[in-house]
Amino acid sequence: MARLTALLFALVAALALVSTHAFAPTPTFRNAATVSPSALNVDVKISVGDGEPIESALRRFKREVNKSGHLMELRHKRYFENTQEKKKRKIVQARNRKRIERMQRRKMSNRT
Repeated sequence: MARLTALLFALVAALALVSTHAFAPTPTFRNAATVSPSALNVDVKISVGDGEPIESALRRFKREVNKSGHLMELRHKRYFENTQEKKKRKIVQARNRKRIERMQRRKMSNRT
């Protein structure tokens, strides 16, 4: 249990460290010791059961990271995006979100 927790903590730290430099448009020459995992305010935690396989814990961890939205934010900050492009992207995201909500409501209404 403690070993899995330490492994997951190391994965979170590595993800935070890698994600700060993964989408940088220009090379950064910072010392790795100066960048702390909390610099991104990433607070993704999962609890691992005693008999739980590491694959399912990693799957749950990846799902939580995706739900937190940090990686998407980093992808959007990879290149400069002016306000008009940002507005268009937000409109498209809202449209897709509404479409999915409509589909889910329709699916739930057909169940009863």
